[in-house]
Amino acid sequence: MLRCTAVRIPLALFAFALLVRALLFGLHPDAAYPDSFYYVDVARALQAGHGFNIDFIYSFLDVGGRIPANPTLPVPSNGFWMPLASIVQLPTIYVLGPTALASALPFIVIGSLSAPLTWLIAREIGCRRAVALAAGIALASPAAAAIYASQPDNFSLFQPIATATLWLTVRGLKGHPGSFAVAGLTAGLACLSRNDGLLLGAVVGLAFGWDRWRAWRSRGARKPAIPWRYGFACLGLLLLVLAPWWVRQLAVFGSISPSASSGRALFVMSYDDTNRVTGDTSLAAFLGQGLGPILLSRLTGLFWAIGIFSVLECSLALAPFVVVGGWARRRSIEFGPYFVYAGLLFAFSVLLFPVHLPNGMFVHSAVALVPYGCILGFEGLVAVVAWVSRHRRNWQEERATPIFLGAAVGIMVLSTAVYAAMSLPAWDRDRDLMIAAGQALDDAGVPASDVVMTVDPAGFKYFTGHGGVVTPSDSLDVTRQVAADYQVRWLVLERAHVVGSMVPVIESKERPAWIGAPIYVKPYDGPKTDNPAVDAAPALAVYPICTSPGDTRCGSPLGALVAP
Repeated sequence: MLRCTAVRIPLALFAFALLVRALLFGLHPDAAYPDSFYYVDVARALQAGHGFNIDFIYSFLDVGGRIPANPTLPVPSNGFWMPLASIVQLPTIYVLGPTALASALPFIVIGSLSAPLTWLIAREIGCRRAVALAAGIALASPAAAAIYASQPDNFSLFQPIATATLWLTVRGLKGHPGSFAVAGLTAGLACLSRNDGLLLGAVVGLAFGWDRWRAWRSRGARKPAIPWRYGFACLGLLLLVLAPWWVRQLAVFGSISPSASSGRALFVMSYDDTNRVTGDTSLAAFLGQGLGPILLSRLTGLFWAIGIFSVLECSLALAPFVVVGGWARRRSIEFGPYFVYAGLLFAFSVLLFPVHLPNGMFVHSAVALVPYGCILGFEGLVAVVAWVSRHRRNWQEERATPIFLGAAVGIMVLSTAVYAAMSLPAWDRDRDLMIAAGQALDDAGVPASDVVMTVDPAGFKYFTGHGGVVTPSDSLDVTRQVAADYQVRWLVLERAHVVGSMVPVIESKERPAWIGAPIYVKPYDGPKTDNPAVDAAPALAVYPICTSPGDTRCGSPLGALVAP
């Protein structure tokens, strides 16, 4: 009977997680934001036989943060992002074709493994059944993070892979060296999923070192839990997974981490610097801003990291109890690798990448903290209920514990619906605008080979098939140079996502001669402001760009085709 229960519960959790992700996919059956667009576009390029090459520049991080000496399209992909999220789409794309379902399906299935895996870890740690079940349900419908769970992005990959790595490391420290060896394989997959997956490799290495140090300190009384041969096997599996990709990066970019070597990812002082081709992102320029701005940026990053973890990963209500549970388990070997990873991730993010934190980097990384974090949170809640019961005569711990656990789980599940309702309208609006812009180009007879400049070229490629270049966060003169170098013929501006230099253009205050009159305008019908110029700006406008001799499109008397 117990064995049947041990099978039924994880299967039920997997089925529930699958249902939640399938429903979310049904509400928005497309990639929804630049990261997911990019991974799908790369996967489709691979399936089409183009290799890791794409006909758009989603960010100048992909080309070294500068206009290359020989600016051409297509360009090698994955100069910044890692390839696993594209690679896992290939089997279903080959079977189902380049469809939205084919891209989302691997992530829906793989991400659903987090729920039964969390339940399994909680039971192995020795948590009570109610805590294990609550944690499993919370991972099946993970609050605000659930909206990303059906997206073709790293959320659904990195979470179960990173969690498995931590779990296998713990098992190795508890006398299962074979599990420790397999942790090298999962750590390698985590690195192929995200650059900061290297932190998991560091955790595995530190665990091996700690095991050796603990044995040495015992003066022979305790043998290492992980023999040398398993440590080497772990390292070998890690390198086996990563070596082919490192060889490719060295051959194509001359570095295993091109974005880090350019300085664009490490020394930016504002997020706009990631798409600014003229900015100075050297170490000297970074240090030259002074100690005050540097410290302020790090404190701001810490604030964002704590806030993102508390709100998006713990639905806020569980966050205080994670602290309680963490304190209670502070000396537990089962949570040691988790605590080390959490410390490294916060330090790595806040000290090196604070500018990126409000723009999604930490959201992607912090999902790896959620499974163990939920277990700690529910354990902390149980501990608080027990403490209150000892001090309140009218409280009965046996009755109060399931009530509070159920309430906490209910909040997590309810948060899934709330955050989905908040996010989906914006995703739908962005999708509809890009489709409208693509239709406008088609109606004007624009060939698919024409290059388009837009704030989200990966999304524009996904919905329209047009290659393009991201609008740089530079002056109009620099933007014109980028357009000329890449032979850009069209400019798409969206009111909700417009770089500073293009604000006067979309507000019709200033339009340089190389930008023609719009061929398509989608009026804005949202909330009004007190500024007439801002209120008059359209939701979307499509302009011709003329940078080559003899191109008369920008001087022709074409009127705008105003959308109904």
